Amino acid sequence: MPARTEILIVGGGVAGLALATRLGKAFGRQGQARITLIDKSFSHVWKPMLHCFAAGTAQNENDRISFMAQASRHGFEFWPGEVVGLDRDKREVMLGPVRSSEGEVVLEGRTVNYDALVLSIGSCANDFGTPGVAENCLFIDNLVEANGFNEKFRLELLRAFADDSELDIAIVGGGATGTQLAAELHKALELVGLHSFSQKPPTLKITLLEAGPRILPAFPEAVSAAAQKELERIGVEVKTSAMVSGADERGFSLKDGSHIPAKLRVWAAGVKAPTVTRGFGGLSLSRSGQIIVKPNLQSVDDPHIFAMGDCSFIQDGPLPPTAQVARQQAHHLAAQLPAWVRGGGEIPPCVFRNKGAIVALGDYNGWGTLPGGTVFGGGFLRGLSARLGHLMLYRQHQVELFGVVRGLLSCLADGLDTIVRPSPSVRLD
Repeated sequence: MPARTEILIVGGGVAGLALATRLGKAFGRQGQARITLIDKSFSHVWKPMLHCFAAGTAQNENDRISFMAQASRHGFEFWPGEVVGLDRDKREVMLGPVRSSEGEVVLEGRTVNYDALVLSIGSCANDFGTPGVAENCLFIDNLVEANGFNEKFRLELLRAFADDSELDIAIVGGGATGTQLAAELHKALELVGLHSFSQKPPTLKITLLEAGPRILPAFPEAVSAAAQKELERIGVEVKTSAMVSGADERGFSLKDGSHIPAKLRVWAAGVKAPTVTRGFGGLSLSRSGQIIVKPNLQSVDDPHIFAMGDCSFIQDGPLPPTAQVARQQAHHLAAQLPAWVRGGGEIPPCVFRNKGAIVALGDYNGWGTLPGGTVFGGGFLRGLSARLGHLMLYRQHQVELFGVVRGLLSCLADGLDTIVRPSPSVRLD
């Protein structure tokens, strides 16, 4: 390998940005390697918060991290662009053109060379080929889509205010994203009511559709039952064993012949890798398009390519597509890649340590599970401990990226922001 090794990281999500930050500080600043991060967006948000951006209950600029600013502070480079192909023989990644919001080409398509390529492009909802979903449903897989949904939500809410009509929303997928979005939308309407247009807020009807027998299937049955009860308490209609057979501009059709009307239709079911992985030079893929890797996160086909997070599939022991998994995998590669670049031999396997999981339904309730299956939250002060735990995970993410001092200052800035802004705050424009 050349003296200045090119390490290319594609995808600035939880795993990609953590890896770029750590490698930049420990490896890039010394000039031993050029660390480059590529992402089609210019800023990073913590993916578990996307439902808050979609509902408009998160709007603080502190919740978005500029890739360029992060790169300049931590010794790596950032380039905007979307990967459209991969030439493994030449070790080149092909990027599509960067366009303005009006469609003007700002930066032509180009190629970027690498010695080590780390793919961390996340995942997206899987419509399983259901007719009409792609044309008639909204998705919240990234910040652009979350903001797009929020704009439509605000416009429909304004129309409902003016017409004194009901706003009906249907969400397909009873996992963490779907259940949290349902709760957050109700929270948004409550906040809007405090700033209302001199009349009471309209009725918000939300239907949550889950194909399986219960919502939150990754959690114990006790949490699923309690979460469904809480959602129903605030007015969400939860339908389990509800298989969607199609979608149109009026709502969803179910396999039992019924139809769920909805002005806004959200698809938050299933997980698959972005379709671009099928153009990655013939790399072995799982059924959902994930890149098949060894336990050490190295591609089974190419020793110069690694994959982590939602877009990777460990054949010998698949892991769930969660931020916790992505974060631990990023830490593993950050610790092992420098020695591998210097010719240190095989990278050891990444050992995942399950630290439990947390789900928070807005300010209404929350639950957490520890590795042994113990459930906490949902009791005293309506799940305060679980909701605080969810917030602490986010603060941990900020401290990891910003450092201890800037991370704590960011927490302080958020606190001051809540004092300056109208309280409680929700996006209205």
